[in-house]
Amino acid sequence: MTALSPLLVHIDQVLKCNSIEEVWALHVARMAEYGFDRMLYGYSRFRTFGDFGDPSDAIILIKHDQDYVDRYFGESLYSDAPMTVWAAKNSGVESWQWAWDRRKAGLTSEAENRVLDLNEKMGVKAGYSISFDSVFERSKSAIGLCARRGMDQAAVDLIWQDKGDEIVLLNNLLNVKIATLPFECQARALTPRQREVLQWVADGKTIQDIATIMNLNQATIEKHLRLARESLGAETTAQAVLFASMQNQFFTYDGVCLPIGNNIRFGEKKAGAR
Repeated sequence: MTALSPLLVHIDQVLKCNSIEEVWALHVARMAEYGFDRMLYGYSRFRTFGDFGDPSDAIILIKHDQDYVDRYFGESLYSDAPMTVWAAKNSGVESWQWAWDRRKAGLTSEAENRVLDLNEKMGVKAGYSISFDSVFERSKSAIGLCARRGMDQAAVDLIWQDKGDEIVLLNNLLNVKIATLPFECQARALTPRQREVLQWVADGKTIQDIATIMNLNQATIEKHLRLARESLGAETTAQAVLFASMQNQFFTYDGVCLPIGNNIRFGEKKAGAR
């Protein structure tokens, strides 16, 4: 039997992952081999046109210094970041040189310059952004790949010329795989009981049916549905089923979903943190 190439081994490992954390760990390690040791991925299914929507409703995966993350999100700089704005409105690949060229030409706003000042200070200077295609109007995902410190954009461009197609392929694989895995935004977390009741609704069962199946009274079932609607920010039970389904929360093995939100990040800890 012919041995798989390292690239195919990585693809096989990603396809076998059962959690977002597993996929992200593999991806971070692989991108570092190309020279991208920091990155920021975002995936929203509740966006409005032209932006990524509320970060608390999105999957946000980060491999950056914690000080950078604290300022980027804590000061809401992400909403004015040139490459984030570009990724929200476009699909495809863009060099970060685009943002610096705009600044040099005097085309960036004061808010954009605050982001670029932070990036320059923190060594977030050279890289590429990939904005993924989506068939759903409310969905958008993108990733920013930041080159290791000391690399300029010219050096990154040479890497991209040689390995760009491969890098884009692996990032598309990451994005597609994440879309198949369960996640819960912190603002939309369900208890196991709430999830179970909604699953029975999704199966077409009535409140009376669910009460019989779960050996509970109908008032308790209605209470679980009400709390599920509140947790998901849904106006109706049908909408709650839709939201939970969009997060792949239904019918997962052992009912386990990975809690992901803007406050949970797979990234670097501050020095001395445990």
